[in-house]
Amino acid sequence: MPVPKQRHTKSRRNRRRSHHALKAIRFVSCPKCSASVRPHHTCINCGTYRGHTVIDVLAKLSKREKKQKEKELARQEKEERGKEGGSLKSMPLSAEELSKR
Repeated sequence: MPVPKQRHTKSRRNRRRSHHALKAIRFVSCPKCSASVRPHHTCINCGTYRGHTVIDVLAKLSKREKKQKEKELARQEKEERGKEGGSLKSMPLSAEELSKR
């Protein structure tokens, strides 16, 4: 086995090791359920990736968990629809708002 002829300096050793530091894991929020997910990974909470359902999350759950998950997903979808335009129809309009339209 080869043996180095000369000793490497501390600065040379430290420059080599400068790239060995660990980086913090970054997370993004899932567009469907707003759970934190690693980028380019399937959401474990709802089973979607890039807007498509990839994993059927409900198939792996027990009967009680399945009902609870279905209610949660339905509530989230209802909130999303409410944000899009349902909130304007439910509130009565004042005279100023009617004149703007």
